[in-house]
Amino acid sequence: MAAMNNLIMLQQTLQLFGIDYINPERFLELIFRFFFNLLMVFTIVRFFYYPLARRKDYFFTFILVGVIVFLLSYSLINVRNLTTGIALGLFAIFGILRFRTSQIPIKEMTYLFLVIGVSVINALVSRHTSYAELLFVNLSVLLVIWLAERFILDSGENRKVIVYENIELIKPENRQALIDDLRKRTGLHVTRVQIGKIDFLRDSALIRIFYTDTDKLSHMDDEEEVQLDNDRIS
Repeated sequence: MAAMNNLIMLQQTLQLFGIDYINPERFLELIFRFFFNLLMVFTIVRFFYYPLARRKDYFFTFILVGVIVFLLSYSLINVRNLTTGIALGLFAIFGILRFRTSQIPIKEMTYLFLVIGVSVINALVSRHTSYAELLFVNLSVLLVIWLAERFILDSGENRKVIVYENIELIKPENRQALIDDLRKRTGLHVTRVQIGKIDFLRDSALIRIFYTDTDKLSHMDDEEEVQLDNDRIS
């Protein structure tokens, strides 16, 4: 009995305002889950997204979003009266996140959703779930991404937005002549084109070209990508 009382008193002395200074078991669990989640997020971003997009700004964003979402979700585990609805609501808010500086292209938005989803899963999984099940979930996500990128999206077709001044060729009946002119100017094997915003004052138009070539041009700016998607007319 005396030993039990001493243990209770020691536990009380290791608290500040009712909060433990440290809980070794939960602290080690946090460290393990944190680095496990960081490894999964880094694998998705570094080995699936970055080799194709080559966007260091989104690389930085995805890693930080994964870290902060995991820590936020893990911190909510011990919040009392946290219903499933609130948790799903928080997840939905992050899922529709948009940056005010520029809109996010659809593929980057998809990877952002993946990073958020994986981080939430790794943080909120209960202790009734084994690490084998958690590993299976994460590896399944990696496998699906690999299959999608390798066999569905990897068609060998690249794209680039350019400003084109010969707007006479953007007419539908001159589409083949437009493709031939673009092949001659760029030296790329242009397969198809999409016409975006047309500026008759400057006799120019935004055009997205699709080409198959081993030499990839630089990735388009977000503003060009979104503008072409919003203003596409053909």
